[in-house]
Amino acid sequence: MAKKDDSKVFIGKKKSMDYVMAAMLVLSEKPVKLLARGRSISRAVDVAEILRNKFLQGSSYGEILITTETITDNDGTTTNVSSIEIEIIPQKK
Repeated sequence: MAKKDDSKVFIGKKKSMDYVMAAMLVLSEKPVKLLARGRSISRAVDVAEILRNKFLQGSSYGEILITTETITDNDGTTTNVSSIEIEIIPQKK
């Protein structure tokens, strides 16, 4: 049975501050990864910047992955969807 990875925050259509608070809960224990696809990518970048500049001065970016996924719709057409994964590492105490 696969373990759930609770160090990831999936970014969607909610307000940025909702994701900031979710990420803060994870960051109290370990680094967090923000994941987003398509139009949510800009919100993920906003969340990362809010975390680093307002709440976690001294934190740093870890690995940042940018990919494109090919998705096949029900009617057989394929669409390319961009995705991003941003790792934020809290400052060492």
